[in-house]
Amino acid sequence: MKIADLGEFALIDKIKENSIYSPKRVVQGIGDDAAVEKLEGEKYLLSAVDTMVEGVHFLRRKITPWQLGYKAVAINFSDLAAMGGVPTGILVSLAVPGSTEVEYVEEIYRGIKFLCKEYQANLLGGDTVSVKEGLVISVTVLGQVAPAELTLRSGAEVGDLVLVTGSLGASKAGLELIKRGYSKNEKYSALLSQHLEPAPRLKEGRFLAKTGRITSMNDISDGLVSEVQEIAEASQVGVELWAEQIPVLDSVKSLAEQMEESFLDWALFGGEDFQLVFTCSKSAVKELKQAFKEKFQHPLYTIGRATSQSAGLVLQRGDTKEQLVAGGYDHFNSPADK
Repeated sequence: MKIADLGEFALIDKIKENSIYSPKRVVQGIGDDAAVEKLEGEKYLLSAVDTMVEGVHFLRRKITPWQLGYKAVAINFSDLAAMGGVPTGILVSLAVPGSTEVEYVEEIYRGIKFLCKEYQANLLGGDTVSVKEGLVISVTVLGQVAPAELTLRSGAEVGDLVLVTGSLGASKAGLELIKRGYSKNEKYSALLSQHLEPAPRLKEGRFLAKTGRITSMNDISDGLVSEVQEIAEASQVGVELWAEQIPVLDSVKSLAEQMEESFLDWALFGGEDFQLVFTCSKSAVKELKQAFKEKFQHPLYTIGRATSQSAGLVLQRGDTKEQLVAGGYDHFNSPADK
């Protein structure tokens, strides 16, 4: 059945089924001009929005509709993770041709609902419109955080260490596999999953924020260098990154070598790893690392330090230092992945 045959309102009726996972917060969900949710106590409201455009952010033939829905939500949840927040609800806007199969849209929403259910975030509503060609999905996430746990980009101080929550470059490796026609090779399924089904680090972000030891934090969506640059600019510091300490999986290194690419460039500029990069005072790092490893069963990685603003953004590789220029994804200067 085509969407044009079913109609907008019947499609909405299908979408709104099984969309509320934490009913105690909901005053009004899908079915009115706006959704209404209760906030708990004196917490701050968080909101963020990301849009994925066919031919720019994804190729429809290279991603399943379930993965598309999942990823559209994951990238928004990652933004809240970087603030130390918790998602409470989302709004989804979908622009899709009327000739699209209803089952395709339903599968998008199954991916959306999978992640919403995992984190008890309600699907509160949105908008569905017709376009002549292509597909656009835009997700707005709402969330909350206690004022004392809010973590911004702007708190880093000279002498703080820079850390990340996990390995980098795997999503870029997965993207290169897709672009070069390896998307059905089981050998690389883990790297493909890193790109198509990224895990938002919400639990890690909450844990780090609640320690009170984090001075700044950002999620790695547009590339490590780009995100570190944002912290540096907001905090008015410089940053020195240590190439040898940036964590990269052996599978990423071997694939980069096979493709005659630089695994370090993938880690620095590749983007969409959705790990968290943050700063912490040197005196607090040892205790923080121990507590984190006990909680999550994997380590934090120290990859650099905050320096004076005049030093800029620097990569130390062996005995040499080189100035870095943020080179992550830029919507208006980066070519579509075709």
